Amino acid sequence: MSQRFKIAILSDIHYAGPTERTAGDDYETRDIHPPWLRFALQLYREHVWMRYPLQQNPQLDRFLAGVGSVDYVIANGDYACNVAAVGLSDDAAIESAQECLGKLRARFGGQLRANFGDHELGKFRLLGTRGGLRLKSWQRCREELGLEPFWRLDLGDYVLFNCVSTLVALPLFETDLLPAEKPAWQQLREQHLAEIRATFHALRPDQRVLFFCHDPTALPFLWGDDCVREKLPQIERTIIGHLHSPLYLRLSKLLSGMPVMRRFGHSVRRMSTALNEARCWRDFRVLLCPSLAGIDLLNDGGYYTVELDAEAQTPARFQFHALPR
Repeated sequence: MSQRFKIAILSDIHYAGPTERTAGDDYETRDIHPPWLRFALQLYREHVWMRYPLQQNPQLDRFLAGVGSVDYVIANGDYACNVAAVGLSDDAAIESAQECLGKLRARFGGQLRANFGDHELGKFRLLGTRGGLRLKSWQRCREELGLEPFWRLDLGDYVLFNCVSTLVALPLFETDLLPAEKPAWQQLREQHLAEIRATFHALRPDQRVLFFCHDPTALPFLWGDDCVREKLPQIERTIIGHLHSPLYLRLSKLLSGMPVMRRFGHSVRRMSTALNEARCWRDFRVLLCPSLAGIDLLNDGGYYTVELDAEAQTPARFQFHALPR
């Protein structure tokens, strides 16, 4: 019998360290104006998304206690809550991320592969203009958190590798960038895309791919690359995070192709642009790994395990493990 590998996949942990917890669970709504908009966002946060976003740390402990024996663990981004919305350039956010990844590394050591999420690098909040990408966040991810922008695992005839979705989709984040930092971000993007292209180009015809991309907003940019698109039939699954709940993946598929909405702020424009181009997601065979906590409306958090046949004679076997709060 061929060798088999078991891998655990988790995403969107949104761990809140001691300093981020002092911000209070209403940190996203209390600065919103006008009042009616603040009230609408409060209703959404309290009844649909997450009423207590800074109190979900026990979900990580439950994962660590219940996951059992695995060969590898892949964390698909968003380790801190990013209260300040400027990524890990904020001292409170990097404190959260270090505590989160510290627990994962203490449990799994060299078995862990960690991807970047958008909360590591920063972005504008859903409403308003607070936040944005910061080059210091990138530097801290690399130097203080030890995150690798690109990694690859070869497990027999399976190849597992990642992309930094914010870099790939950087044209959509242009308004989130500081003008003086744009050239550096663009250079980082070109370097990262070159690594991704080279990896796809080097695939043998018999190799199967599990591709890890935190935010599916990046997928249309990869679909538009001839080198990547040529190898899409070899992608067995693209594992995404970011959406937190299968509900949002279903809604994204339903709204795919919608017009771009340009009059309702940066975040709405970015999300509607992603949905406008979401029809290409099917070519990547997207599988959503929800957040560990899910959303309040459905309490649908959890993680995946996947079993791989090293000879790729049978498809990868994914199993979802619910972690209801």
